[in-house]
This record gives sequence, structure tokens and C-alpha cells, in this order.
Amino acid sequence: MSNIWRKHPFRLLLYLEWVLLGIALLTAFSLRIPHSSPHFVSNSPLFNLAGFLCIAILGVMGLQLPSNSKLIQQIYIISGFIFSWLTILLVGKGGRVFPALLLVVLIRACLLFSWSGRIFVAILAYFSFLAVQVMSFLMISPLGIPLGRPLPRILKRLPSEEVRRVLFGLAFNSALLFAFVLGFVLLLVGAVLAEHESRARLVKAHRRLRSYALQIENQATLQERNRIAREIHDSVGHYLTAQSIQLENTAVFLAQDQDKASHHLVKARQLGKEALANIRSSVATLRTNSVQERSLELMLEQLITDFKSNTNISISPQINLISTLSMEVSTALYRIVQEALTNITKHSQATKVNLNVEETADKVLLLIEDNGCGFNQSDNTTGFGLQGMEERTAELKGIFKIISEYDQGCLIQVEIPLPLVYF
Repeated sequence: MSNIWRKHPFRLLLYLEWVLLGIALLTAFSLRIPHSSPHFVSNSPLFNLAGFLCIAILGVMGLQLPSNSKLIQQIYIISGFIFSWLTILLVGKGGRVFPALLLVVLIRACLLFSWSGRIFVAILAYFSFLAVQVMSFLMISPLGIPLGRPLPRILKRLPSEEVRRVLFGLAFNSALLFAFVLGFVLLLVGAVLAEHESRARLVKAHRRLRSYALQIENQATLQERNRIAREIHDSVGHYLTAQSIQLENTAVFLAQDQDKASHHLVKARQLGKEALANIRSSVATLRTNSVQERSLELMLEQLITDFKSNTNISISPQINLISTLSMEVSTALYRIVQEALTNITKHSQATKVNLNVEETADKVLLLIEDNGCGFNQSDNTTGFGLQGMEERTAELKGIFKIISEYDQGCLIQVEIPLPLVYF
């Protein structure tokens, strides 16, 4: 039942309806002055009560409006016309009571129908008013109660032709005025509804924008978390892996060669300090990039030097860069090389690594190849490190490939496009 009926959506229009119904009520039941006209018949108290009930029912109908069913909406408006007609047929005074009741029905039709339906109801209301005017002019009384007012005594003294001319003029002016009132009500209610719809669309758009903003914020937060996770994994993981190797070397030489054990222990301590400093830098100063002020060549040279000093794996680097790469590209390539060397140290059992970085006019190519044990790519070997390398490449619209088989080593290929520069 709640899906069929809804409360009146506009308090202002509801109050306007009550004002119009109050005017109709006061006009219909105002004190009558006795007339000697044989055409004037005083209506009975029963008719007065029935007319009062019709107006009351019209008022109660405005509290609830049908919402979905077109048939119920049409029956609702037709019922409004029926009760309006019953009111004037029971209490008379159609020329003064009927316009207010018809305006109430028109306002409700504007809330239920589109413009075509509103205009149809307005036309129906106008012809209903004209019908009452004609019946009053012809002194037709369907229930024995005159719809119009008795003629004033001064008009009765005029010739019949003059009286008809005056009455016709009054009826014409009333019809014209009521047509203007109907048009004004149509435009007024239409403007109110248009403003309400515009405000509703604005609220809906605001909610949608707020939802999009929250989604973007959540997405940005997730991306930032992933970036921080990659930074910590790529940088700190590299230091800890190297430290673990130095500690293993310390354990190996502890009983055989104290000097070598002490040397490896010093390196392990130094790597631990560097890892701790890197963690603090990543967590406390996330708004800065630790590699943003250094060129890719210098960063790779330092990385290769550390790799040589911390492992027994030989590395053959070839770096051919013809321009200064952007910070985003340099950082991504550096982190990919760093993670690849860390994985080679931890898992590959390799003895030789080839590192090639080459820049062309429109892209940067990175090749990292080792002669280690390799792995089967069909196995679930995609750890966070490989995932991080692939994500860094994808963020720059690049291509990331891994070629590896058991006992065949591993080849990592990265291709990152560069923006075109026009001279």
C-alpha cells in the first residue's frame, strides 16, 4: 500500500489547496439573504451537510497522492471532478465555489501528470466552468438548487435584452479571467516542480560526485600503499638479503679465519644500518624519493658495486643512455634491477649475470640474464618481487617479460616507452 500512495511532496502547494478549499467552504455556507425570486430555492440542511462532506473529502484526498499506477492517478483526478460537481449541485453558488475546487483538482493533476496530462485536465476544468456558466445563464437547476445568484433588483428593472447583454458580458469576463487563472496555475506549479526536479538532480549529482571522490580517494590510498610496499620490499629486502649472505659468510669463517669473519660481520652490520635508515626514510619521509636526485647511471653503478662486494657472482653491465631519463622511469628501472639482482642472489645459484640498459629514440630496453637454475613458469612462482617489477612496468605503459626454464637460467625483459620530443 505504501508503494501506491505517498504523502503530498510540496507543503506550500498543500497549504494553497487548503486556502482554496477554505474559500470554497466559506462561500458555499455563507449566510443567505432571503429573496423573493421564484427561481431561488433554499437548499435543505441535508444538502448542506452533503456538500460539506464533499469539500472535506477533497481536502483529505490531498494528504495522499497516488504514485505509480496511471489508472489510479486518473481515477483520483476524476474523483476530484466528481466531488467538485457534487458540491455545487448540492449547495449551489457554482460561479463562486466551482473555480476554487477546480483549481485544487488542477494543482493535484500537475503533481501527477506530465505537461500533456496537465493541459488536458486544465481544458477539462475550463469546459466544466463554462458548463456551469451556461447552466447559470439558462437558470438550469439539476437538483432544484440554482447554480447562479438571483438577479439584483436593479437589473430586474432593465429590459430583458439589456439584462441578457449584461449577464453575457459578465459570463464572458468570468470565463476569460478563469482561463488566465488556469494558465497562471499551470505555469506556477510547473515552475515549482521544475525547481524541485533541478534541486533533486543537483543533490543526486552531488551524492554521485561524493561517491566518486570517495572511490578515487580509496583507490589512491590503495595505490599509495602498494607503492610503499614495493619501495620497502625492493630497497629493504635487498639490504636484508645482502646482510643475510654476510652473516652466513661470518658463520662459515668464524672457526677458520677470524679476520674474514670479522670483515663479513662488519659488512653485515653496515648493511643492517643501511636497511634501518632506509626503513626510516620510507616510513617517515614518504613525500621524498631517495633516488630522485641521482641519475640512473650513478645509481646502477653503486648497485653493481654493492652486488659485486656482497656476492661471488660476476656481473657484466652495459649501460647506454643518451639522455637524462625522467624520475619515474629512472626509479622504476632502478627498482627492477635491484629486485632482479636480489632474486638472483637468493634463488638462482647463478655464477654470471648480464645487465644491459639501452635507450633508443622512443623507448628504454632493460635485459637481465643469469645462468642460474631457472624455474618453471607454469609453477606458482610469482612472488611479491616479480609482481612489483611487473606493476612498475605497467604503470609506465611498458612491457614486462620473463623467460626461464629449469637449468636454463632466467631472462627478464623490460621495455618502457618514452614520450616523443618535438623540436
